[in-house]
Amino acid sequence: MFSLSRNSNPKTLVLWSSLQFKVSISSLKVVWRKDQSLDQAIQNDKQWRLCARVVREVLNEPGQVIPLRYLEKRRERLRLPIKIQTFLARNPGLFETYMDRIKPKSDPVRFVRASDRLNQFLEEEKKIYSENEPLIVSKLCKLLMMAKDRVVSADKLVDVKREFGFPNDLLVNLVPKYPEYFRLYGTPGEGKSYLELVSWNDNFGKSVIEKRAEEESRLVGIRVRPAFNWKLPPGFYIKKEMREWIRDWMELPYISPYDDVSHLDQASPEMEKRTVGVFHELLSLSIYKRIPVPVLGKFCEEHRFSNAFSSVFTRHSGIFYMSLKGGIRTAMLREAYKGEKLVDIDPLLVIKDKFIELLDEGMQQRVEKIRVKQEMLKEDMEFMAARNKEYKLS
Repeated sequence: MFSLSRNSNPKTLVLWSSLQFKVSISSLKVVWRKDQSLDQAIQNDKQWRLCARVVREVLNEPGQVIPLRYLEKRRERLRLPIKIQTFLARNPGLFETYMDRIKPKSDPVRFVRASDRLNQFLEEEKKIYSENEPLIVSKLCKLLMMAKDRVVSADKLVDVKREFGFPNDLLVNLVPKYPEYFRLYGTPGEGKSYLELVSWNDNFGKSVIEKRAEEESRLVGIRVRPAFNWKLPPGFYIKKEMREWIRDWMELPYISPYDDVSHLDQASPEMEKRTVGVFHELLSLSIYKRIPVPVLGKFCEEHRFSNAFSSVFTRHSGIFYMSLKGGIRTAMLREAYKGEKLVDIDPLLVIKDKFIELLDEGMQQRVEKIRVKQEMLKEDMEFMAARNKEYKLS
C-alpha cells in the first residue's frame, strides 16, 4: 500500500490516475440493451440495400452483363433469399434480360443487364457526386487528418466508400484532381497502396462537437465548452457506480480527434476521451450516422484503436448504440436519430432517395401488371359463366 501527497511527482500522479481509470473500467459492467427504434432504422433500409447489392454485382462484371445462371449461383454470397428469376420479376425497373452466347459456339442463354431506367439513375448519381464534390473532398481530408501520420491505406478507403458516400472512382478520378490535398503511392489492389494528406486545411480541422459549441457560444453570448451529448432513451438504466464514472469522465476536457495525441498513454482517461471523439466524428461523417463495427475495425492501426475498441460503444451507451440487427454489430450515433429517423440528412443521401424512387416505379409497374392480369382473368371467368348459362338454357 502506498499513498500520494500534493508534493508527489506529477508523472506519478498521472500514472496513479491511469491505474485508477484502468481498474474502474475493468470492474464496471454495462449490460447491452436493445433499442427498437434504432434497430428499426437499420431494418427500414434492408430491402433497398439488398437490391443495391445485386445491382453492384451486375455492374462490376465485364461489359456490365452476366448470364442469369451465373447470378443465380451467387445468391448465397449476395444474401438473396429468393431465386434470381423471382427477384427480377419483383423489381422490373432494375434489369432487362436478353439471349446471347457465353462462347461463340455455345447455345444461347439468358443474360442480365441494366435497364434503361437504371442507366438513367446511374447518370443522375454521377451528377449528384459532382455537385457534392467539395463535401466528399472535405470528408476524405478529415479521415486523413485524424489518422496517425496523416496516411490511410487506399484499399481500406475503397472498402468504406459506401459508408461515407465516396464515389466508385474515388482513387482513379477524384484524388488526382486535388494534388494540393492528396498523394497516392504504392501498389493499388495489393494492400500496399496508401493515400497521404499533403497539406493541412484548418477549415477541416474542427469536429462536429467543436462547431456545435462555437455555434452555441455565438447564440448565448458566452463561451460554451465542447462536450458530448449524453442521454439514454426511456427505459434504459445503468448502475450508480457507472453513472458516477461517466459523470467524472464527462468533466474531463474534450480532446479533438484532429489533435496530436502521440504523447498520451493508450490506457489513460484522456485517450479514452479522444477515442470516443474519433468514433463520434467518424459516425458524424458517415452518411447514415452508423457504421458496422468490423468496418471501423479496419482503422485500428491508423486511428490507434485498441483491439477491444468495440466495448466503447456499450460503455458510452448514452452517446452510442451498438445494434445487433441482422447478425452484424453496427455502431450508431444516438444524437443523430429521432426515433428511427435521421435528424440531419447528408446531401449524398439524395442518391438513396433516387434509387428508392426507381424501385417504387418498378413496384408500381408490377402492381399494375398484376391488376391487368386479374381483370383479364375476371373477364374470362365472367365470359365462361355467361356461356355456361346460355348452354344450360338451350
